[in-house]
Amino acid sequence: MSDLVAIVYPTEAKAEEVRTRLLKLQKEYLITISDAVIAVKAENGNIKLNQLVNTTATGAITGSFWGLLVGVLFLNPIIGVAVGAASGALGGALSDFGINDSFMKELSASLHTGNAALFAPDQEHDGRQGVEGNQGCRRSRVENVPGRDQGKDPARCARQRGGAAGGLKPPTAYRRAGAAAS
Repeated sequence: MSDLVAIVYPTEAKAEEVRTRLLKLQKEYLITISDAVIAVKAENGNIKLNQLVNTTATGAITGSFWGLLVGVLFLNPIIGVAVGAASGALGGALSDFGINDSFMKELSASLHTGNAALFAPDQEHDGRQGVEGNQGCRRSRVENVPGRDQGKDPARCARQRGGAAGGLKPPTAYRRAGAAAS
C-alpha cells in the first residue's frame, strides 16, 4: 500500500527542486516512489501536469519502431514509421500512467494562480529520512488513518526556514492514506 502526498509550493521552480531531491533520495535507496507529478495552475485557470514520463512521446517512439518493422515487411518502411508514430502517440496521449490525472486536476483546482503542487506516492520508506528543509514542517490532513500526527506548528516551521510572521509560509501537504497509483 502507498500513501499519496501532495505538497503545495509557491512556485513551479520550488516544486521541481523538491522533486529533484526526492529522485535523489530514491537513487540512494532511502525512499521508493513510482511517480512524481507537478501540477501548476496557470493564469487562465488551466491545470498543467508535468509528469516524469511523457506517454505521448514514448508511444510515438515505440509506435514508430513497430511501424518500421511492419513497413519493412510490406516494403514501405517510411509509411510504416509515420503510421506507427501517429498511432503510438495517440495511444500514449490516451493512456494514464501513475497517479490518476483527473484526481490531481481536481485537487489542483483549489490552488492559487502560479502555485504548484507536487504529487508523489510514497510506497516505502524507513520513516527517518525526509527532504531536508521539509522534515517535520508541514500541515497535513490525514484521512482514514487513526492515531497519526495531524500536523506541526506552522509558525515554528516558518521560523525554522528563516521566515517571520510576514515571511514565507511552510508548504501545505495533503496525505491520502492508502492511495493506490492507478
